[in-house]
Parts: sequence; structure tokens; C-alpha cells
Amino acid sequence: MVALSFAALVGAAVLTCLFMAWVLGANSNSPPFAPAIGANAIPTMQAAFLIGLLAAAGALMQGGSISETVGADLIDGVTITPLAATAGLLTAATFMAIGIYTRYPIPAAFATTGAMVGVGLSLGGDPAIATYRRLGTFWLLVPIMSGGLAYATATILRRDDVPETVGVPLLAGIVGAIVANVRLGVIPDPAADQGTLAGFVSRLFGGGPALAAGVDLGTVLVTIAAGLLAFYWVRERVRVSVERGIRSFLLVLGGIVAFSSGGSQVGLATGPLENLFRVELGLPGIVLLAIGASGILAGAWMGAPRLLQATSREYAQLGVRRSIAALVPGFVIAQLAIALGIPVSLNNIILSGVIGGGLAGGSAGVSRRKIGVTLAFWLLTLGSSVVVSYGLYQLFETVIGG
Repeated sequence: MVALSFAALVGAAVLTCLFMAWVLGANSNSPPFAPAIGANAIPTMQAAFLIGLLAAAGALMQGGSISETVGADLIDGVTITPLAATAGLLTAATFMAIGIYTRYPIPAAFATTGAMVGVGLSLGGDPAIATYRRLGTFWLLVPIMSGGLAYATATILRRDDVPETVGVPLLAGIVGAIVANVRLGVIPDPAADQGTLAGFVSRLFGGGPALAAGVDLGTVLVTIAAGLLAFYWVRERVRVSVERGIRSFLLVLGGIVAFSSGGSQVGLATGPLENLFRVELGLPGIVLLAIGASGILAGAWMGAPRLLQATSREYAQLGVRRSIAALVPGFVIAQLAIALGIPVSLNNIILSGVIGGGLAGGSAGVSRRKIGVTLAFWLLTLGSSVVVSYGLYQLFETVIGG
């Protein structure tokens, strides 16, 4: 058959990117606000609206590092063509759709990574062993980190000798300090592509003496100030009403996690098109991230409300304190993954956090059978997506690529 024109291939690749981003927006960004809905802190439709805006903002400001990893570091010796990107994205999106249908969450990171490795091998590339080792190590540590942090957080919140006016504000202070050091594309930094709020404010006042590589006294002071402000704000709200104060923190925490989710997830949709946009079309990376952010925004507004209603009922059974214990690790690990450029699944992190928080109360609160089946789905996804995408690209190449 006559080879498909380059313009048609580009169009097909962009459409599959948008479709993948739509699925991510509808599916992977719902958990952060589900606890707040379950606690009656915010209506479902309002939560879906905020999820779309926050996740899209996170995609634009933080999505570059993971997008580059997915697009360039998963295979050696070849570049991903538009046809290969289309095959990979279709494979990943199909696996996620199966997960939605069966109600067992398929990690988007596993599906996309496997799919891109498959099409890369089909193109004749070599396995990027060093990258696989780095990703595998981080993925294996995620349940330990998330479960451990959630267990510690839930233990603090449950201790009788730690008053509510201390435990919850303390967590808020830690989150505030971390937020001050999150790297964002809209903040200039002379030494990096993305800057932090703490570093930016520090430079406005001269920075001060250097304490370590890339860290000065001003940055440390701004970080402490951000933590104290968050501590004071939540403490005042908790002192007026414990439950209302906790729900307020839960709502803000959900927003921060939704923002982080957008930054960590958009690269799974845009990564396969990195070579096409940056090299072949010569466009800046923000253009590709904007396409991914648009898909996530549409997916959140159109598809998230139904999933929010379903997941909020599960979180309502957990309670607000265990929900906080699950979301705090989600935020920390998502930001660590973004900083390292490692694709991760937010559902994986949150599920591990729910289990860890549940263990602090003597029970994981999650069906052992469902945990086992979910783990099996994850491993099956990673392996079978490689095989499916390899075959799908070969089929595309035979039918429309020749």
C-alpha cells in the first residue's frame, strides 16, 4: 500500500497522544480528591473541575523530565517514529481501558513503559539496561516508601499523647516546606531549567552563604518559613474546629497531589512524541506539554466525576486521618519521581499508602485477594504490553508504513 503521508502520521500520533492524556485525566487523577469528597469537604463536580485545572497546571510546569525519559531513555540506538509512537500509545491506552472495565487499576507507567520498549525493540533498538535497572529499583521501593510513610503518618495521627492541634499541623508544616522546594517551569533559575519558590525568594534577598552544593542559607530560611506558615494556618483552623480543620488540610493536600499527578502522568502521553516535536518539527517542549495538559483537562472534566463518586465511597470508609496518611506519601513520592525523571503510577502509590495507613490501625482495610490480583495485573501489564506493542507496530508497518 502507499505509505501514509508525514502529515497524516503526525496527526494520528497527536490524536493518540490526546486520547492517552484524556484517559490519564479521567482515571489517574481522581484519587487525590476522593478523600475530600468522602469527607464532604467538596462536591463531586467542583472537585472534578479543580482536578482538571490543577493536573493541567502540573503537566505544564513539571511534565518535562518524565516526558524526556519516556521518549528517549527507554531504548537505545533508535528514535521513536510517529508510527511507532502511535502504536505504543494505542497499546498503553488499551491496557488502561481494560483496567477501567475490570475495575482493577492498571498502572499507566507500567503500560506506557512496556509499550514504548516494545515498539523500540520492533524498530531494531537495543534494551536500555541501565534505565530499566533504575526504574525497576524505584518501582520496587515505591510500596515500601509509600507504605512506610503512610504507616508513620497514621501512627502520629492516632497517638493519644499527640494532640490534634499538633499532629495535623505538623504534617501540614512538612508538606509546606516540601512545596517550597518543588521545581516549577515558571520559576527562573540560573543553574537549572526549573526553579523552586524557596530558591527564587532567597535570590531576591541575596541568598546568603552557601551551606552545601546548590543550597544557601536563604533557601533554608525560606523553607522553614513556608513550613511554619503552613503549620500556623492549619493549627488555627484545627483549634476552631478539629474536624473542619482536618477537612481543610485534606482538601489542600488533595489539590497538591492532583498538581503533582499531572506533572508525573503527562509524560506518559507526551513522551513518545518527544523526538517528533523537538527534532523533526523543531517545536519547544512546552507545545507538546500543552497538548498533553489539554487532554488531561478534558479527561478530568468529562470522565473524573463518575470515578470520583465511586472512589470517594471507599475513602469515606477509610476516614479522613487514614486518607491524609495515604495522600502525604503520594505527594512526596510523586515529586521525587518527577525530580528523578522516573515514570510512576499514582494509583500504585496511593494503594500502598492505604495499606500502610491501615496497618497502623491493625488492619490493612483492603482485600488480600484484590491486592494479589492487582499485583498480578501489574506484572502482566508490564510484560504483555511489550509483546502487544511490538506486534502492533509490525502490523502498522506492514499495512500502512511500506
